[in-house]
Amino acid sequence: MSILYELRYPTRWYMKLLTVILALVFFAAVATVVISGVLIYWIVKPQRTSSEINMESFPGRPDEVDFTVAGLGIRKGWFFPGLRGAPTIILCHGYLSSRGELLTLVSSLQDHQYNSFVFDFAAHGGNDGLTTFGYRESDEVRAAIDTLATRNDVDAARFGLWGYNLGAYAALREAEKDARVRALVLDSVYDYPKQMVKIGVEKTGVGGFPMMVKSAQTSFEWLNYAYKNNPPLSAKLKSLSGSGVPILFIGAADDPELAAITREMFLKAGEPREMAIVAHGNFVNLPDDEKRTYENRVVTFFLTRLPTTNGEPVPVRPAAPRAAPVRSTPIVPTAH
Repeated sequence: MSILYELRYPTRWYMKLLTVILALVFFAAVATVVISGVLIYWIVKPQRTSSEINMESFPGRPDEVDFTVAGLGIRKGWFFPGLRGAPTIILCHGYLSSRGELLTLVSSLQDHQYNSFVFDFAAHGGNDGLTTFGYRESDEVRAAIDTLATRNDVDAARFGLWGYNLGAYAALREAEKDARVRALVLDSVYDYPKQMVKIGVEKTGVGGFPMMVKSAQTSFEWLNYAYKNNPPLSAKLKSLSGSGVPILFIGAADDPELAAITREMFLKAGEPREMAIVAHGNFVNLPDDEKRTYENRVVTFFLTRLPTTNGEPVPVRPAAPRAAPVRSTPIVPTAH
């Protein structure tokens, strides 16, 4: 009792000092929780951008395909037809990106007779909601595959997936439970969604404050409590490779944290696997010459590992002239 009384009404100098220290620690902890909560809100609900194209005049004759994701609603995607009966490559955009930023890669795949499909994840493009950094986004990939597999102009049993960070996690998570996925390109993939949260907090400049990253990760995990027992993706990598699914891992030299995680994932995977290191990450921001080199690497992988027919791989052709990239415009919330 005397100790509690002394803490409330300190009379000795060292008790006064202890009281001040405890008060500072308490307020620092509260501030950390509040700031990390605000950060998580900004991170999981990013500013969205919307991309639109003129379906009638855009090269490649795309179709708009709608599909429904349980619990998330309707998604709209663009299907670019290739050789009838060929596999379909689904491109899964990264965090803070959108489907409209992947159209040059779509064109490269379509030039080589692949069917290609792009759509926006939750909290991206025209879709509201929160990002879960791959947990629920894999359900969106599954719903897209289910819908495309009902078409009579695609190979319903052979799909390829390309993804960048968020999209790479969602693609791998789906591939580990979907035998229709026959080839994967994983650019800057991570093992746990909380690793992406850490990177997001660090980019705000406050990641160096004590416990800030840990507090943000804890907040994120509480938001996604339903997935608390999910194992890391690397736990099933060997079994995926053992089933004969080839994987191309891509790491970027200018994104060392994600590159290191991607390399660890590569080392945990079985054969067939490949690893490529590129100078700069984030395909959508690459200069034209680097973008063409990147596209050729991805297309060559799919031609070798997932040919458009069940016969010999199709040789790589020079890239056709490209359409101008689609401009993405921010979606500004309106007051209600």
